Amino acid sequence: MSPFHLQRTFSIWAGISPKRFLQYLTRAHARALLRQSHDVLAASHEAGLSGPGRLHDLMVTCDAVTPGEIRALGAGLEINYGFGLTPFGRIIAGITPRGLCHLQFSESGDVGAASAIRALRDTWPQARLTRNDKVVDPITSRLLCLHNELPTQQQPLHLLLHGSNFQIKVWEALLRIPSGSIVSYGTLAGMAGCPRAPRAVGSALAQNRVALLIPCHRVIRENGETGQYRWTAERKQALLAFESAAVHS
Repeated sequence: MSPFHLQRTFSIWAGISPKRFLQYLTRAHARALLRQSHDVLAASHEAGLSGPGRLHDLMVTCDAVTPGEIRALGAGLEINYGFGLTPFGRIIAGITPRGLCHLQFSESGDVGAASAIRALRDTWPQARLTRNDKVVDPITSRLLCLHNELPTQQQPLHLLLHGSNFQIKVWEALLRIPSGSIVSYGTLAGMAGCPRAPRAVGSALAQNRVALLIPCHRVIRENGETGQYRWTAERKQALLAFESAAVHS
């Protein structure tokens, strides 16, 4: 496309120009956000809030799988799953009567879809899986409102989390990071009550099965580098730049 058309299309998608978007990808900007994050988080906690970001607006609540349910490997559990589109790529979501249990990015094409379904089945091998793309529509509609406040009458979004006690503590700490803010692995370890375990925190992030809603993309290295992301480092950079630009512009 022409430079003019690219600029116009990109500005509609991101809300800012491509040049401004690139500025939010720099390490200098990441370092500045790291310096600010302690104050932002401290103020939010003192006010009794999880933070002013979209996850608080979405009213996310968590329900952990019990040890007995983990041993059962999902036996007796009904999971409706489907695919949907977001500004950052295709997603696969799995939904149970107790809430959303799976949300990951999926590569395009039949091979990508098969791999995404296999990952869902590996987590819940004994569950009954039924494909229904329509059940994903309410999820994608919320994700498309990444930075807009939602009506207060909207029902809370329930997450069914499958992990160890430590992993769930880390994921719950992630929910307290406001949109547009980032923290280091060490800071997140402190937020989770394990200040000496930043590496273990990194492992917990790698096991996160609920992309975007549990925002593991908001954790970066101490030196300002973005670091790894299970759904590609490029997507992580785009998410961080998009959120930061929306909050600070």
